[in-house]
Amino acid sequence: MEKIEAVASLGQAELLRPARVRAALAANDRLKLYLSVLQAAHDCAQRGDARALDLAREFAVAGVDAPWLAQLPATAYREGKELHVAGLDRLAGLLAEDLCTMARPLEGDADFAARCAHWCAWLEALAPDTLSSAQLHALTSGKRGKDDSLHLLVMDLHKALNRLASELSSETIDGAHVWQVDATDRSRIAAFMRGLNATRALKLDHPGLDTAATRDGARLLLQNDIGTNDAHVLVIQVEGLRVVLTYSDLHRRRFAFFQSLLCEVGANWSEPQARTSAGLNFGATYYVGTATFDCADEEALCGVLEGIGTRIVFLIDWNRARKRLEQFVGKTDAVAILAEAARRRVGHMAWLAAGGEQLVFGAMQALGPEYFRIGDRLDGVLGTEKARAFVLESMALASAAMQQRQPLALVADDTRLLLARYLHRHDEFDLLAEHAAYCHALAEGLRDGLAHGHERDRKAAREFSERAKDWERRADQLVMDARARAEARPRWEAFAELVETADDVADALEEAAFLLSLIAADHHQGWRGEVHQTMQLLADAVLGAAQDHVRALEIARGFGEDSSAEDHEAFVAALWRVLNAERQCDVLLRDVRRALAEHVSDAATLNLSTDFAQALESATDWLLATGYGLRRLVFSRAGVGR
Repeated sequence: MEKIEAVASLGQAELLRPARVRAALAANDRLKLYLSVLQAAHDCAQRGDARALDLAREFAVAGVDAPWLAQLPATAYREGKELHVAGLDRLAGLLAEDLCTMARPLEGDADFAARCAHWCAWLEALAPDTLSSAQLHALTSGKRGKDDSLHLLVMDLHKALNRLASELSSETIDGAHVWQVDATDRSRIAAFMRGLNATRALKLDHPGLDTAATRDGARLLLQNDIGTNDAHVLVIQVEGLRVVLTYSDLHRRRFAFFQSLLCEVGANWSEPQARTSAGLNFGATYYVGTATFDCADEEALCGVLEGIGTRIVFLIDWNRARKRLEQFVGKTDAVAILAEAARRRVGHMAWLAAGGEQLVFGAMQALGPEYFRIGDRLDGVLGTEKARAFVLESMALASAAMQQRQPLALVADDTRLLLARYLHRHDEFDLLAEHAAYCHALAEGLRDGLAHGHERDRKAAREFSERAKDWERRADQLVMDARARAEARPRWEAFAELVETADDVADALEEAAFLLSLIAADHHQGWRGEVHQTMQLLADAVLGAAQDHVRALEIARGFGEDSSAEDHEAFVAALWRVLNAERQCDVLLRDVRRALAEHVSDAATLNLSTDFAQALESATDWLLATGYGLRRLVFSRAGVGR
């Protein structure tokens, strides 16, 4: 006699319920498999070929060994509006049997009893091997509306069983409802709950994360409710040193997000399968996949369970957060932000609870039209990387504040101040610094080119000239960007003027690179005597001025209330070095001309070499003019007289 029947004979009906719940949960796995088989049969018949979904993992997880059932989709075909399914009567019997098994622990619930009776009778009335489109929809639809479906009944029974399981648990382990487990199971359940509880606070007051655990033969079963969505399910089976996680989700992007999170703890994922095609369930497809973890020892297994538990909280309201973020950054960046927020254990729930997109819109509005116009997106003003960094930092602020029960007004104020710091720290000076980097690259390339004798190397001089032209074009684009911003925002006008002046530096250096390529192109008759040495000194001085320009910009970027007297002195010193370099280059240009007059007689070489030296010296003239402009800008922003 089965143990269940023995207990029943003793009149201890209450003791039957945990075993019946366990049997009902196993029946739930089988019912989902049967509906997936029907889905696959429909898809095969719709396509007109025998290619079916690979359901081998699902058969294994459900513990079903039925070759006839596995072959059923490949034999299905359509005739008019009817789907022909060989063995449908046999499958209908299995559906009805497991539906009754699922409902058994819930005896006494009149609504479930009536629905189960209806669907059992409906299944019995089916034709032996054909289904109409309406009947297939009635079996597999997960869309809630005025009509019931067998799929909806299975999902509702599953939810009720989870609630019953928590009520029946004989004990709790760190918050998990547990029954009929052994000593080994306890440490494994504790490991999972240790991870879950480490990040549980990040969900704030949102429902979800309730966990139930029991043993089914040789397997430990763990189930977490995640949130409230019907199709959002996570089940873990542990047998020996192997962990198998089954996960389903309505949202393909969130599924991929969870896949990436679990890959960090060694998951080997199956290919996610759509359980509803576009023609069914009104297009509300959901996805199911399994992740397998093969562990070396018990310590590694507990580490995997803890790692899984740590990451579940980041699934709650993930799709809502993603949609909010896409108002400020691109789709890929929104997912990247959520992934990084999970890795930092910050999460997105606090940000949503504190206002989400309204926090950012409020901060943008508070800074006014000089920074943001109507329709501006955050990454369009800050740039992609800085927009992502700002949002992540604002999420961290919100998480800390909400967990400490700080007022929402304080979170909003902190977000506004954070955005102001990002704009002051990373806006206009970024563009200037990027332009200065191109000027530095040009000056460095010219200095190195002379050091390696590129005036005699046609190929090397031409390659550098082409690179220099590309850098100069990019520098020009920055000028156009600054002009466009100045048209919309008055605060950009001074920066646009400054970068226009700096662009003459890039033009002069690019001209020098072009002239060097001409000198190397069969026109060089030799820089005899002191010519090469004085040219090298001139190029060294130009590079030194470009380096000091970069230093001055970097110091100016950090000016603010917390800047020190040492910063001010370093800024002024860098500008003075640019001035001295300009004066030095005036002298060196005359030395070059003198050397050329004494040692070069070839007219082409003389003219090209003179123009080359003149272009180098001209770059320092414009660096000096840019330095004066930078000084005026910085002093005016700091409220210091000229």
